[in-house]
Amino acid sequence: MTTSEPESAAGGVPPERLDDEELLREIASLARTRSDTLRHGSDSALAEHDRRTAELESEYLRRRPDREIDPQRLREGARER
Repeated sequence: MTTSEPESAAGGVPPERLDDEELLREIASLARTRSDTLRHGSDSALAEHDRRTAELESEYLRRRPDREIDPQRLREGARER
């Protein structure tokens, strides 16, 4: 990605144009700002945060349909704890 990369109409670089590292960095950034946006952002800011998060997460899942699932993150794993 370069700084001259066009942004989507709704804002942000289209996820399919991000390399894997950039995609993960964008997802992490949204995760860090989630609480502040929820607590202090306008309704439109929260809606945009939701939209962008869904857009980026969908792209991640498209690229990694067979991602490793941590057994401890499943219901059975939680019961074992």
